[in-house]
Amino acid sequence: MSDDFKVYKCVICGFEYNEAEGIPTEGILAGTKWEDVPDDWLCPECQVGKSDFEMLVQ
Repeated sequence: MSDDFKVYKCVICGFEYNEAEGIPTEGILAGTKWEDVPDDWLCPECQVGKSDFEMLVQ
């Protein structure tokens, strides 16, 4: 994984969004930066919004 890509974790359920991998099944292509994920996107595990995600320190 490139140092340019970050991982964000849902503080509610622990789901992790990895920018390098994206979520192709949700239409979010690999390499999609967090800020480019739509603002109305919801966690696929618990349905909370982006505001409930925190960047993991790498």
